[in-house]
Amino acid sequence: MGTVAALLLAACRPPAPGDPLNGLSRAERERFALGRAVFDSAFTAETGLGPLFNADACGECHEEPASGGSGDEIEDHATAFDEATATCDPLVERGGPVFQQHVTAALGAALGIERESLPPSPAARARRTSPDIFGFGLLDAVPDSVILAYADPDDRDHDGVSGRPNRFLDGRVGRFGRKAFVPALREFNDGAFLIEMGITSAAAPTEESPHGNPLPPGTDPTPEPEIDATALDQATFFVRFLAPPAALRASREARRGRKAFASVGCAACHIPSLPTGADAPAALRNRQVAAYTDLLLHDMGPDLADICLGLATPAEFRTEPLMGVRLATRFLHDGRATSLEQAIDLHGGEGAPARDRLRALPERDRAAVIAFLKTL
Repeated sequence: MGTVAALLLAACRPPAPGDPLNGLSRAERERFALGRAVFDSAFTAETGLGPLFNADACGECHEEPASGGSGDEIEDHATAFDEATATCDPLVERGGPVFQQHVTAALGAALGIERESLPPSPAARARRTSPDIFGFGLLDAVPDSVILAYADPDDRDHDGVSGRPNRFLDGRVGRFGRKAFVPALREFNDGAFLIEMGITSAAAPTEESPHGNPLPPGTDPTPEPEIDATALDQATFFVRFLAPPAALRASREARRGRKAFASVGCAACHIPSLPTGADAPAALRNRQVAAYTDLLLHDMGPDLADICLGLATPAEFRTEPLMGVRLATRFLHDGRATSLEQAIDLHGGEGAPARDRLRALPERDRAAVIAFLKTL
């Protein structure tokens, strides 16, 4: 089959995990492939890895069932929350909020460490799984105004749901990360190269340092920036145009479950569809994204609480997008749930009323909700 015919055939079928969005030109699909190569490339100390790092490639943490998917790695994060002033200290001067689990041989020899140690109490600690990033370009294209329209911080409609936006350092509305702190996909990617792999760029030119201390001489041999703008752009293009997994055809049971999901109130936070804006790139423009999230913070109760970040208190988390949830094997921000049923049972705070209404349904209807979720 010729290249053109293959592209046309691919454009006619639903994207598989790891595929690009339909509607890309030949040149864009070629650029997507180049970005995948950067995404999957393993760095070494000689090519910029570390000296502090969690992984040596983007694809190491985002690998199942394809590049851009989830991973089995669990990271360590820590911050400090002042209850009296409701302010969050990301512990940047001590190396936070992400504490890397690996060091290069040079740094290990210089400092006699194998990882960056977590700060002691009263700093709060958190564990974070690596989620899939399918469809993130579509989430990036949702206008801030859409997110803010769902916010109800004072619960004026008295439904028990009071989502609010997180905001970045400069005040922009956040949407990425378990605490919805990062406002844009490009910054999310730039930050991941630096924080997860120790790869500097023009946008993030300063190395992570152990516990905020200067790097010992000779432990960072690669000149900054360690990734050039072209490669970084290609990697971001790959992530931007990764398609969300196409929903499976719903059985009669799953259709009944979708109605029950809405009727008990799950859809108050897991909004079934969000629109993208008119100023997005063509393949992302004016689309409805079946994301099942409002991209807002919600108080999930003390049992799930861990760290603060930005405006997010320890108990507040962004509504997790459910597109592609059928591909997951562990659930919630730290992977503590091993089934959808367990993840639902662990919802507290604002999620508790919907959880309790779901528990009160007949077993047949509860099973139908799970069957619906397994189509997403």
